[in-house]
Amino acid sequence: MCGIAGELRFNNTSPDHGAMQRMLAKLARRGPDADGTHFDGPLALGHRRLAIIDLSPRSNQPMLDAASGLALVFNGTIYNYPHLRTELQALGHHFITDGDTEVILKAYAAWGENCVERLHGAFAFAIWNRKAQTLFLARDRLGIKPLYFSQDAQRIRFASNTQALLAAGGIDTQIDPVGLHHQFTLHAVIPPPHTILQGIRKLAQGTTLTLDLKGNSSTRRYWQLHAQRPTSIMTEREWIDAIHASLKAAVKKRLEISDVKVGVLLSGGLDSSLLVALLAEQGVEDLLTFSVGFEDQPEERGHEFEFSDAVANYYGTRHHQYSIENSEVLKRLPEAVDNMAEPMVSQDAVAFYLLSEQVSKSVKVVQSGQGADEVFGGYFWYERMQAETEGAPVDRFRRHYFDRDHDEYLQTVQSKYHGKDYSAETISAHLAEPFADEFIDQVLRMDATMLITDDPVKRVDNMTMAWALEARVPFLDHELVELAAQMPPEMKLQSGGKHVLKRISRGLLPDMVIDRNKGYFPMPALKYVRGDFLHFMQDILNSRACIERGVYQRSYVEKLLAAPDSYHTRIQGNKLWHLALLEFWLQRNVDAV
Repeated sequence: MCGIAGELRFNNTSPDHGAMQRMLAKLARRGPDADGTHFDGPLALGHRRLAIIDLSPRSNQPMLDAASGLALVFNGTIYNYPHLRTELQALGHHFITDGDTEVILKAYAAWGENCVERLHGAFAFAIWNRKAQTLFLARDRLGIKPLYFSQDAQRIRFASNTQALLAAGGIDTQIDPVGLHHQFTLHAVIPPPHTILQGIRKLAQGTTLTLDLKGNSSTRRYWQLHAQRPTSIMTEREWIDAIHASLKAAVKKRLEISDVKVGVLLSGGLDSSLLVALLAEQGVEDLLTFSVGFEDQPEERGHEFEFSDAVANYYGTRHHQYSIENSEVLKRLPEAVDNMAEPMVSQDAVAFYLLSEQVSKSVKVVQSGQGADEVFGGYFWYERMQAETEGAPVDRFRRHYFDRDHDEYLQTVQSKYHGKDYSAETISAHLAEPFADEFIDQVLRMDATMLITDDPVKRVDNMTMAWALEARVPFLDHELVELAAQMPPEMKLQSGGKHVLKRISRGLLPDMVIDRNKGYFPMPALKYVRGDFLHFMQDILNSRACIERGVYQRSYVEKLLAAPDSYHTRIQGNKLWHLALLEFWLQRNVDAV
C-alpha cells in the first residue's frame, strides 16, 4: 500500500510544485520506501511507496508508459494481477516489471475505463491520459483504499488523506452541515461524497471519476451488490461449504500476493481466530500473530488475551502480546488523531494505532478480520432490527443504530447547523435501493457497502498505514461478499450471529472461542470516562478554540460533562467522547495548518 496525490489544472496554468511536496510530506508515513513525482503541463502526480510486490525500483511510481501516453499513481494491491498479466501478454502487451502496478497501466490501455471491472483487490488510483488529456480516478468496490479530493473552477487535487489536501492549501474548512449530521448520528460515518469539511470530498466506493481540462467531469458506479436468493435452492450444508471455499480462496490470495512476510492481527474474536485457522489450513508455518490489551475499568475488561492465547497455543503461532497502560494511551492519543483522515470516534482506533506500531517492527503486511460482522450478521442490533415490525425500514433501523435522533442532534449543535434529518434521508435511500429480498438483506447490504467503509475499514487503513503496515481484509473479498449477500438471513443471524462462520469454525478452533459472547476491541477508558481522560475532554470542550468555533450548544456540553458516564449511544459509544474527539481532530488537523 502507498500514498498517492495529484493535481489537474483547468485554467491553462501549471500545478504548484510546492503544494505537491507538501502533500507528499503528509503521505510519507504511508510509503517510506520511495517517493516520486511527475509533471506534464497541467498535470502533476505524486507517490509515496510501501514496497510489497516487486520490491525493485522498477516498480516505483509514478509509473509511465510512453507508448500509450499514460501515467499512473496507485495505492493498493491487485490480487488477480498474475492472471491479468497473462491475459494482457496474449493481447500483445509487454512488461518490464513483475508487480501489479504495471498491470493496471496495461489494463487501462487495453480496456479503458472498464478495466476496473476486471481488477480484484483493494485499490485507489489515478491515470493521466496524455493523448486524451483526461484524468481518470478509481476506487475499489468496497472502499478499502481511500481517495479524497478538492475541486474548484481552477483545479482538482486528490490524495490518500485529508491532511495532504489541507497542507496543499486553498481548502474551504467550514463545517459541512450534512457531514456534521452524519458524524453525530452514524457514529462518525460520513458517507461519500461528503466529509466533515465543505472543501473536501471523497470518491465513493465502486465508483470512477473522469475529468477533462475544462473541469467537466463524469462519474460511474461500476459495481452494485445484489442481496437476493439464488435461483437454485441450497441447503445449509451447501452454503457452509461454499462460504468455506470462498473464504479459503480469499485468505490464500492475500497470502500469496506478497513478496514479504504476512502476519495476523489476532483479537481473540471469532473472525481473526478463523483467519489463523484458515492460514494453518493453507500450510503456513511460523505464523506471526499479534494482540493488544488495555487496563480494565470496573464495568469492562480491557483485553481478551485468554481467547487470543488459546488460538495461538492451538496453532503454535509465534505470538506477540502487548499490554498498554491508560497513561500511555492518553499520551499517544494526539498522534492517533493526527493520522485520522477524518474524525473517528470508535474507541479501538487508538488501539489499532498502538498495535500497528508494534506489529510494523516484525512484518509489513497483516490479515485482519474486519468485515465479518457486517457481511455475516454478527452485531447484536441486527436481530433487534429484524424483530421490529412497526414503521418504515429507516425507522426499524434507526431505533437500534442512530447515536442521536434528530431532536437530540438539534440540541447538540448550534442553530446555524440545523437543517433536515440528513442521516435519515441517506439511510432511507440506501435501504430502498433495488435488488434486496428482505429488510435484513437491505441492512446488511448497506452495512457492507457503505457504513463499514467509513468506520472499521477506514479506521484500520488509517491506523495501520500510519506505521507503513498494510492490512488485508479477506472477509471483504468482493466475491465472498457477493456470495454471502445471497445467503438467507437466518443462516447469518442464528447462533447469536455469524452462524455460518461458527459452523465452519467448529473443529478448527477451540470451542471457547466459538461459543463466547460477541466481543469488541476494548478500550474502556474511552467508554467509561473519568480521571485523566475526563480532564482531557474537559480541557478540549472548554477550550477557547471550541467555544469560538461555535459548533456545540453549551448547555448540551455542560450536561454531558456533569455526568460523563451517563450518556451512551444505542451501540454503547460515549457521547462526551464523540464531542471531544471531533473538536480535538479539528484543532489538530485544521486549526494547525
